[in-house]
Amino acid sequence: MKRTKSDSVMSDTTQAPRSGLARHIPLLVILAVAAVGFFTLGDYLTFETLRDNREALLAWRDTHYWSMAGVFIAVYIVIVAFSLPGAAVASMTGGFLFGLFAGTVFNVFAATIGASAIFLAARWGLGESLTARLESSEGTIKKLKDGLRENEISVLFLLRLVPVVPFFVANLVPALVGVKFRNFLITTALGIIPGGIVYTWIGVGLGGVFDRGETPDVSLLWEPFVIGPIIGLCVLATLPIVIKSLRGRKDG
Repeated sequence: MKRTKSDSVMSDTTQAPRSGLARHIPLLVILAVAAVGFFTLGDYLTFETLRDNREALLAWRDTHYWSMAGVFIAVYIVIVAFSLPGAAVASMTGGFLFGLFAGTVFNVFAATIGASAIFLAARWGLGESLTARLESSEGTIKKLKDGLRENEISVLFLLRLVPVVPFFVANLVPALVGVKFRNFLITTALGIIPGGIVYTWIGVGLGGVFDRGETPDVSLLWEPFVIGPIIGLCVLATLPIVIKSLRGRKDG
């Protein structure tokens, strides 16, 4: 039976919403899992769970090092990709199980992959339509968009370096405003290293903390000798923005 032009148009109009909805499925899945995980996993991804199972974990690490490393990285990726509770505990677990150097490498690698997953899910969904609107916008929004594009790497570094910015926010916002994935990937991998080292460093000493029956002290992140260099990196990240702003005023 020969299709008429009206049939073709009707088919196209019915298929378009499906493809539009399909783009949002990855992000919707992430948000759903994140919501369920927030209410169900909070009591499991804790220091108490690590303390109660540390002997078994250390024994498995000693006999199957790379298997343990692979499982650890996979679990960490899932925690970050689905914004589940326990990312800080996972970072410290990396230090506890693998030491400062290997733990930091595993933590940074897993966090970068997980962050990239949620970035791409948001970009394929809401980010695509929002970016299209930003591209056609004018006035103040256009100025903000152009300013972000001109200082994209600096802004992305700041999102990673400033400790008060939640990790999932630094993953989602760039995807929604249309930053380049390459810049996001590079700034994530490099920008989370300072904080990753600190959390891994705390994790290296967890054994002694558990032996004393104490709780890990994450306030170390705010000690002057730790937060000082991080603030210095934030200042360096803002320098290109300040210099471009001053040059623009001078030219104007």
